[in-house]
Amino acid sequence: MREFVLLFRATEAAHREAMGTPARAQQSMQAWLAWMRELEAKGHVKNRGQPLERAGSVVRGKAKVVTDGPYVEAKDLVLGFCVIEARDLAQAVEAASGCPILEGEGSVEIRPVME
Repeated sequence: MREFVLLFRATEAAHREAMGTPARAQQSMQAWLAWMRELEAKGHVKNRGQPLERAGSVVRGKAKVVTDGPYVEAKDLVLGFCVIEARDLAQAVEAASGCPILEGEGSVEIRPVME
């Protein structure tokens, strides 16, 4: 089994849409918990990870230029992550395809952890 990091991305607008009211926030959280329980039941979850704050900075290049925000060019934010175990990339993609963020304008980036 290999480890894969799932990075959850969405725009600020999509995040507000999913979490904009208490009812939507509760519905969203229930969907996320159900998906995580399903991954755990299948033996995929290695580390549940954490949600991330919307603020941050990026340091780039030899000049160590600091840019405000967790993004530079793109408008989508990395909202959180988790680490899963899967046979291969195909199985990791299959596991990620149930992520609730995909019900809106979000995406899941699947990255193998370097051995």
